[in-house]
Amino acid sequence: MRFPLKGNSDNGRKKAQHMSKKDKLWSGRFSRETSDLMERFSQSVSFDKRLYRHDIAGSLAHAEMLSAQGVITTAEFRKIRKGLREIQKEIESGKFLWSVEQEDVHMNIESALIEKIGEAGKKLHTGRSRNDQVSTDMRLYMMEEIDAICDLITGIQRELVRRADQESGTVMPGWTHMQPAQPVTFGHHLLAWNQMFERDYRRFRDCRGRTGECPLGSAALAGTGYPIDRKMTAAQLGFARVMANSLDGVSDRDFAMEFAACGSILMIHISRIAEELVLWSMPALDFVDIGEGFCTGSSIMPQKKNPDVAELMRGKSGRAVGNLVTLLTIMKSQPLAYNRDNQEDKEPLFDQVDTVKSCLEVFRAMLPGIVVHPENMTRAATVGNPTATDLADYLVGKQIPFRDAHEIVGRIVGYTVWNDTHLHEIPLEKLREFSDRIEEDVFETITLEGSISRRNHAGGTAPKQVRKAARDAMRTIKARSQ
Repeated sequence: MRFPLKGNSDNGRKKAQHMSKKDKLWSGRFSRETSDLMERFSQSVSFDKRLYRHDIAGSLAHAEMLSAQGVITTAEFRKIRKGLREIQKEIESGKFLWSVEQEDVHMNIESALIEKIGEAGKKLHTGRSRNDQVSTDMRLYMMEEIDAICDLITGIQRELVRRADQESGTVMPGWTHMQPAQPVTFGHHLLAWNQMFERDYRRFRDCRGRTGECPLGSAALAGTGYPIDRKMTAAQLGFARVMANSLDGVSDRDFAMEFAACGSILMIHISRIAEELVLWSMPALDFVDIGEGFCTGSSIMPQKKNPDVAELMRGKSGRAVGNLVTLLTIMKSQPLAYNRDNQEDKEPLFDQVDTVKSCLEVFRAMLPGIVVHPENMTRAATVGNPTATDLADYLVGKQIPFRDAHEIVGRIVGYTVWNDTHLHEIPLEKLREFSDRIEEDVFETITLEGSISRRNHAGGTAPKQVRKAARDAMRTIKARSQ
C-alpha cells in the first residue's frame, strides 16, 4: 500500500498511484506475489525517503547525459525532467503518496514518473542500476551534510576563540588524574577545545574528499554497454571525479564508515567537554554558570538546577559510537559486489548525521550564555600546591640536579600538608631550611601568576601566548570563507 508523508491529507491520488504487487518494476521474472511479511521486512522507503532530492538530482543528471549521448531523445529527456520536477514538488508539499510495495525511494519515484509521463519514464533507468543509484544518492546526501556539519563546527570555533581571547588572563586549576597539577588560564583551556574541533573539521573535510567520487555508471557491478559519459554526470552532480572501478563503485561504503568514525570522534570530544561543564557547574566548584535555557529542575527537589543538556550530549556519544560499530559490522563479511545487507547502512548513518548535527547546534547555542566565575577558578587553582614543579625548576636553575630538587620540594610540600598552608605562604626563612639555594626571587616563581607567565612559548598557557594563539586560530577560521 501507499502511505502519505506526515501531514498529507490528499488521499484522492491513492487509487491513481496504487500499483499491485505484480506491477513491481522488477517483477517480470516472478510468477508469484511477494508476501506482506516480506514487504514489511524488506522495505526501506520509511527511512530512505529522506534521499528524495538527491535521487531526483541523480536521475536528472543521468537523463540529461543519456540525451546528450543519443540513448534517449531530447523530447524524452524533457518529459522526464518535467515529471521529476513535478514529483519533487509533490513530495515537498506533502502530496506524494509513498508505497511500501515499491520498496524504496528509488522505485517509488521511478514508478510515479512512469505513471505520470508513460513510456519516456520507462527509459530513465537505462544504463544504471539501483546499486549505483543508491550509492550516488548517499554520497550526494553525505557531501551536503558534511558541509552543514563543518559550518556548525566553524560557528562553535568562532565562539571558543573569541572567549579564549577574553579569558586569556583568567587563572584556573589544571588537573591530571583529576588532581591538582599546574595552573593554566581558562583561555588556554578553551583553545584546547578549539584544537579538538579543528581536527574534527579537517577530518570531515578529508572525508568529504573521498565521498566526492561518483559511482554512477557502475550499473549493477560491471558497468554498462550503453555509450554513457560518466564524467558529464559526475560534473553535473558536483563530484570531483568518477570512481575508477565498477565493482568498487557499487559495493564501497568506506565513505559511510569514515563519516561515522569522524562523527564518533567528534561526539567523544563533545562528551569530554560536556563532562567538564557538568563538573565546573557543581556548586562545590562553581567555575561556570550554564544558562537556565539549557538546564532543568527536579520533580522533587526545588533547589536543583541540573545541566541536563550537557549530560544528554555526553550520553549521545555512546549512540554515535554504536552507529559506527553497526556500520563496521554490516560491512565486515560482505563479498563483492552489492549485497542487500547494505540497506541496513542507512538508519545508523542517518542517525549519526542527526545526532552530530543536533549536538553541535545545541552546543553552539549554549556557549554564549555560559558565565565564568574567575574568582572561584583562581581560588581553586591555589589548592594542592600547583606551583611545586615551578619550585623544582627554580632549584634546577640554582644548579641542583632535578632529582635532588624533586626530593627537596617533596619535603616542602609535606610541610605544607602537615601545617595546612601553601607554598607561596611559607616564609623565606623557612624555605631556606630545606635548601640554602632558595632566595627572595623564589616568590616570582611560585605564585600562580609567576607560574603561568613563565610558560611563554608557542602552545604555552602564558596570557601573551594565549592571545596570540587566539588570533592565529581566528585567522585560520576566517580563511575558510575566502
